[in-house]
Amino acid sequence: MVKKLSGNQLKRLSIEEFKKAPKLPVLVLLDNIRSGYNVGAIFRNADAFRIEKIILTGITPRPPYREILKTALGATMSVDWDYVKNPVEAVNSLKEVGYKILCLEQTDSSVPIHKFCPETDKKYAIIVGSEVSGISDELIKLSDLFVEIPQFGTKHSLNVAVATGIILWEFAKYYWLT
Repeated sequence: MVKKLSGNQLKRLSIEEFKKAPKLPVLVLLDNIRSGYNVGAIFRNADAFRIEKIILTGITPRPPYREILKTALGATMSVDWDYVKNPVEAVNSLKEVGYKILCLEQTDSSVPIHKFCPETDKKYAIIVGSEVSGISDELIKLSDLFVEIPQFGTKHSLNVAVATGIILWEFAKYYWLT
């Protein structure tokens, strides 16, 4: 009979262990995400895949916002984060310190996610955009590459937290499992 693993069997890291553990050389920049629930879910994704940091920009709510705390389930304490009001300034700063800027967006230059191979010697800043309008044109112009998740239904739109989890999993496969 199959048994679910307990918390102890999962070998979960404490917050202190998490803070000291190696991280994916990846951060996620949230470009004007409106929903605190989505922000909280992205914090959980960031914790699950042990990324460097989340950068919240523009109108994106910040912890300790109630909706974030509800869905983050404590991940706001483990994952480093920062707030930068102007997303363009945030991206320019990241470029200056060597991050490749990746937009998770449907564009005429997007690479399907299954054909994207991260360069493991590079640092990436993944931009995810507003639930309604996507990533701003200003940030699109500053970006180095574009990745999209192929979809086969009528909406051609995934929840921003779901899409973030998918791309972080792709990075984790290259960094942690190869």
